[in-house]
Amino acid sequence: MIDLGISKLALIGVVALVVIGPEKLPRVARTVGALLGKAQRYVADVKAEVSRSIELDELKKMKESVESAARDVESSVGNATSDFEKSWSEVTAGLETTGDTFDHARHADALNSLGSPVYPVYKHPRKNWRIKQKAMPQWFKARAGIRTQTQSGAARVARFRPRPSKAPR
Repeated sequence: MIDLGISKLALIGVVALVVIGPEKLPRVARTVGALLGKAQRYVADVKAEVSRSIELDELKKMKESVESAARDVESSVGNATSDFEKSWSEVTAGLETTGDTFDHARHADALNSLGSPVYPVYKHPRKNWRIKQKAMPQWFKARAGIRTQTQSGAARVARFRPRPSKAPR
């Protein structure tokens, strides 16, 4: 913005004091400060809007580049698929002409002769959390603050009830 030094501000203040008068100077200063604040907020909003539009343009460019890369990948996959289908049809056509066809029935019979697949039998791990709790030593439970016995709600209230103090009479 405007570069004002201390000497220029002092000169402006003296001129304003002489022109406006000492009784109206505070009100004028408040008005000028409010207008200056509004101007600064407006400039900040404009800067933010410009930066948002720049980011939006960058995002649009990035989106276009990603879309073009996706199209390139899609076309290359399509080309590879068509090449594979061509080579597969050539290979299978070559087998049919030579008489070396694959006998599906014979292959299925070979699989059935092996029998049904064998799956391992489930065995329970026999873990019990109660046993784990009991196996813990008492000194560790006492130090860690683990409860070893249950306590009713009334007993807990009675345990933590404040003791009556003996006041001197």
